[in-house]
Amino acid sequence: MRLTEFDYTLPQELIAQHPVEPRDAARLLVVDRAGGHFEHRVFRDLPEYLRAGDVLVLNNTRVIPARLRGRKATGGDVEVLLLRPAAGEGTGGGETWEVLVRPGRRVRQGTRLIFAADVAGEVIGTLDGGVRVMAFDSPHPVLEAIRSIGETPLPPYVYEPLRDPDDYQTVYASIDGAVAAPTAGLHFTAGLLDQIHRAGIETATLTMHIGIGTFRPVTAEDPAQHKMDAEWYQVSSEAAQTINAARARGGRIIPVGTSAVRTLETVAAEDGVVRPGEGWSHMFIVPGYRFRVTDALVTNFHLPRTTLLMLVSALAGRELILHAYAEAIRDRYRFYSFGDAMLIL
Repeated sequence: MRLTEFDYTLPQELIAQHPVEPRDAARLLVVDRAGGHFEHRVFRDLPEYLRAGDVLVLNNTRVIPARLRGRKATGGDVEVLLLRPAAGEGTGGGETWEVLVRPGRRVRQGTRLIFAADVAGEVIGTLDGGVRVMAFDSPHPVLEAIRSIGETPLPPYVYEPLRDPDDYQTVYASIDGAVAAPTAGLHFTAGLLDQIHRAGIETATLTMHIGIGTFRPVTAEDPAQHKMDAEWYQVSSEAAQTINAARARGGRIIPVGTSAVRTLETVAAEDGVVRPGEGWSHMFIVPGYRFRVTDALVTNFHLPRTTLLMLVSALAGRELILHAYAEAIRDRYRFYSFGDAMLIL
């Protein structure tokens, strides 16, 4: 397996800058793995491909306003991106965070930054990949303090501002902690979810706080040398019971988004039984992986040379996925975070 096997060329104008309105009006490319053929539909047609007894698995993480603008005590503006609470700090409310800073060369250990009258931070350590450890000083927990001073971080290929702050949140987002949205879920509306439930299709929610590492391109020519950043997950007993009961009666488990896949595959036993729990996942899925619990997948179109493209290639086969991407490009689908969707059956 070589990195060049997961490459393709995308015209710049196909990178979506805003979601369509309404959300479920996005296009849907249905990929039939067994027959190797495609159908061109609209996302609101999704229930036609689901069956009573199936379970859609949703990631309820919520994107936090993780981009902060600070100033050094000696002068000079610095941009800080919160990544995750530092080791030992749990998943939220901690006062010590791993962060990225820009410009990094001007922010050494001991540098103090002022973000607001009552919010400051000091770099107290450095980690691999240019990551700093920052201790925050505020009368409020960090996740509370940043609500009024932080900005929603957007992928670098989205250069137009958000029309609405909720554009980059799923309608079921509820647990703060992500720095990027589980974008496959952006296509759902409350009405579509109601329709799905009325058809006898269940949903189960889990949490994986998506980090910036999920979207980093793989640089090693041998992808096996790539190291995944850790992302915190939680699967409740209720979600595990819903999924296990569906599998026992022959229902399909259909994650919405690659983060939901990675969480499920992290907690699944060899026989596919999902165990509740929480922790940090380094799950890296590449072709050759044997899926334990994932039967189908709702996903978006992913960047070339990324772990996300490798994951969907593991599920559907690299050649079929690249064929599907070529089909989508020819038919002028919209790509990436605010783009159209794919259903892999």
